[in-house]
Amino acid sequence: MTTYIMLSRFSPEAFADPKNFKDLAATVSARIAKQCPDIHWKGSFATLGRFDVVDFVEAEDPKQIEKAAMIIRAYGHSMTETLVATPWKEFLSVL
Repeated sequence: MTTYIMLSRFSPEAFADPKNFKDLAATVSARIAKQCPDIHWKGSFATLGRFDVVDFVEAEDPKQIEKAAMIIRAYGHSMTETLVATPWKEFLSVL
């Protein structure tokens, strides 16, 4: 299974009050769970840098990751960047 890092940054129009973010996050999570059942969420972190959220996910099919990114963009009102992550030892063994 391939590991992906999904980086998200909220649009200023995403929510008017930070308290509303919980509802937005629940809506996006439910859509991804329903429409992308083969994605395994490994962890999510809020950050204080260039991105607001960093998600670690695994999937066999990159199309599922593409779909999840589009759901985050459309329903979460966020910009996303997705990276393929290779375990360090595996990366070194290819060199």
